[in-house]
Amino acid sequence: MKQTYSRTLSACYTGYVVQAIVNNFAPLLFLTFQSTYDISMSRITVLIMVNFIIQLMTDFLSAGFIDRIGYRASLMIAHAAAAAGLFFLSLLPELLPDPFAGLLISVVIYAIGGGLLEVMVSPVVEALPTDNKEKTMSMLHSFYCWGHVAVVLISTIFFVLFGTADWRILAVLWALVPLYNLFVFRRVPLCTLTEEGEKGMAFGELVRRPAFWILMVIMVCAGASEQAVSQWASTFAEQGLGVSKAVGDLTGPMFFAVCMGSSRLLYGLYGDRLNLKRAMVLSGLLCIFAYCMISLSPVPALSLLGCGICGFSVGIMWPGAFSIGAAALRGGGTVMFAFFALAGDLGCSSGPAYVGMIAEHAGNNLKTGIQWAVIFPLLLMIGVVTIRKSYRASHSVSEKSISENIIE
Repeated sequence: MKQTYSRTLSACYTGYVVQAIVNNFAPLLFLTFQSTYDISMSRITVLIMVNFIIQLMTDFLSAGFIDRIGYRASLMIAHAAAAAGLFFLSLLPELLPDPFAGLLISVVIYAIGGGLLEVMVSPVVEALPTDNKEKTMSMLHSFYCWGHVAVVLISTIFFVLFGTADWRILAVLWALVPLYNLFVFRRVPLCTLTEEGEKGMAFGELVRRPAFWILMVIMVCAGASEQAVSQWASTFAEQGLGVSKAVGDLTGPMFFAVCMGSSRLLYGLYGDRLNLKRAMVLSGLLCIFAYCMISLSPVPALSLLGCGICGFSVGIMWPGAFSIGAAALRGGGTVMFAFFALAGDLGCSSGPAYVGMIAEHAGNNLKTGIQWAVIFPLLLMIGVVTIRKSYRASHSVSEKSISENIIE
């Protein structure tokens, strides 16, 4: 890859770190929000849902304007919104009469940035002149995990040194990351998925392909399988295992993120030796096993180990679904990636909300909520097994041969 495009790839990696900040900084403060502002678990669940629902809405709306305003403008808007939302998170809860309203407004703003990043970064990387697109895509998505690790580790160190009372300062510091990357994207060269003068597949054409709908289900389940545990990992470790906040953050979400990042890194390095379809099915089985460990084990250490196994199992689900989709629906363009991101964010919203609602009905028992989340990896496996039959029914033999290493 040309040196100039290596800077573009680095900026895309940082874009996924920004996405990790947007999705994972606030969950570290859920118990702090509860104690400081007297916010119930059901309202905390609303914050999670709103974050991903706004990202979902942004995914849907972006399909109509990204190609009009261009990749660069869209990426700059995404980073500006992420920075503004994180900055307002430090101010609005104290300025507004209802602190929850301040939190909610901040979440809405940075979720717009997160949604645009989810839509934009993957097609930008897909369009770059690189070999082994599947490996590059998995490596890209691994930076979400390393960003997650950085958020948890740096935030935990900050809380140990200065206490959670000063979390607003940390929110401002995290806002500097998207602000920096905004200026980087002003200059780096960008490519598009379609040649000049060409258009990607229209939405009407996409929806007529059975493979598109199967892939949408797979993306929903990939997001739900990941976030059902990730969003509640810190709270689960603190409440369920009876440990301090610092230990809870390190042993819950950070352990999860390290394992998920390791899975994506391994696939990024050795993915050309694996059959992606089989790897996705095995990941689903491992995810179900991890959920059972978390929810059924009477030993806290085994439940904690289950969180890590879950992180490893979900690692390739999201980038794997993107790679299968790019191969099965060639020419899908930005619209396809936008709707994949929409489906993924729908899963990211519904997964933790589903766990939270069941947990609340079970007396705030997160183990029960996680136990019922096995439906998501189960549906994902069914979708992955089904996708090849649909692909063969809607494509020619010659097209199939191009991507058989991914689909078969």
